[in-house]
Amino acid sequence: MKIQPVILAGGSGSRLWPLSRSLYPKQFISLATQKTLLQETVHRLNTMDCTPPIFICNTEHRFIVSEQLKQEHFSHNGIILEPIGRNTAPAIALAALKATSNNNDSLLLILAADHLIQDQVSFSNAIHKAVPFAEQGSLITFGIVPTAPETGYGYIKRGDCVDDIIHTVERFVEKPDLETAKYYLDSREYLWNSGMFLFKASSYLKELQKYHPDILRACKLAISNAHIDLDFIRIEQESFEKCPENSIDYAVMEKADNVLVVPMDAGWSDVGSFSSLWDVSTKDEESNVLIGDVLTDSTTNSYIYSQSKLVATVGIDNLVIVETKDAVLVANKDKVQDVKNIVSQLNKLGRNESKQHREAFRPWGSHDEIAIGERFQVKHLKIQPGEKTALQMHYHRTEHWIVVQGTAKVTNGDNTYILSENESTYIPIAIPHQIENPGKTVLHLIEVRSGNYLEEDDIVRLKEYTIRP
Repeated sequence: MKIQPVILAGGSGSRLWPLSRSLYPKQFISLATQKTLLQETVHRLNTMDCTPPIFICNTEHRFIVSEQLKQEHFSHNGIILEPIGRNTAPAIALAALKATSNNNDSLLLILAADHLIQDQVSFSNAIHKAVPFAEQGSLITFGIVPTAPETGYGYIKRGDCVDDIIHTVERFVEKPDLETAKYYLDSREYLWNSGMFLFKASSYLKELQKYHPDILRACKLAISNAHIDLDFIRIEQESFEKCPENSIDYAVMEKADNVLVVPMDAGWSDVGSFSSLWDVSTKDEESNVLIGDVLTDSTTNSYIYSQSKLVATVGIDNLVIVETKDAVLVANKDKVQDVKNIVSQLNKLGRNESKQHREAFRPWGSHDEIAIGERFQVKHLKIQPGEKTALQMHYHRTEHWIVVQGTAKVTNGDNTYILSENESTYIPIAIPHQIENPGKTVLHLIEVRSGNYLEEDDIVRLKEYTIRP
């Protein structure tokens, strides 16, 4: 029985702010390697006999997922869009229903898109060990062999030994306090709850029907009324909004009597904070992780990240310093779990820094705000080869476009023409316009907006984006 990977790419973690934002969370960021965590998750499957993955993601992240898959030439068996988050039990139900839609049954390997695994061989071996038991109908969870008294993870207590290293599950345990976590570590009876699973699609649906038929009913309605939109499967919103919110652990795994746990010692991390990111990153002789344009003197045990400016430090220890184009974070490495409190303050104030970076990504490329004033805004647009923006118009602003690199095909009202480097054009108010990159390299242009209202909602899309095949 072939394995059907299911990659959960939703979520919008706040503990890695300002690197991670709600519209560009950590699974889409390159943290430990040159590839993003999402891309690393897919590459991890190369040594296994798998079908192309099914992806589950938020509607607002759909173009990022699609583009990151195209960058690595990955195929997929569907990108299912959740109009609203309902936690992991419904998300996995959607994937199981998709996998059984042709009266087939598959082994579903449930993976999170935002985890880091450093030992590929141990990861694959643990999954291969679990396959026969999953084929017989067991629900397999993978427990990480703990290396420290971690208070940020849930735990799994092993029960009776079934085969070699595989055990029944005696119980699932909530995140403990430090003393309890030390006891769990010393006892060697507990594993970290990784959130990775393996089971037949039919086995999961059977248990979900037994314990939470309301979730299964809502998911069946949502996916039976789904429609295809470009690369994506849009489930029916009204039905899914009525679906109860629940995790797979609470909804199924803690209730079912056919659950087994397979230990995995594979250099796993959920990269859930800057301290855990420091742990898994390459350090210099002073135990610093330095990324970007950074100079240090008498600096130790710190994580320092520069995106756009020189960051210089003198006489510091055990700090996290993260500079992005629109924000700077300075935190004690022992207090980084509380970064989420800053994000909460930003949300209460209605500030955009919690939602997206200054550089915003679109299906055709990206735009980065360079300057802004009372009646003007300047942006740097990057349009990928073969891509084009939506055909659109504005009622409150005019635009000037200056090509600085590449070739642009411009639609301006009834006219279509080519702009080369150092050439420009003017877009009046209420005139339909579009820009396309017909070339083989990235098109760079400067967009100057002027008018009495410059926000993104002054836009009328006359024809939507296209996505290259």
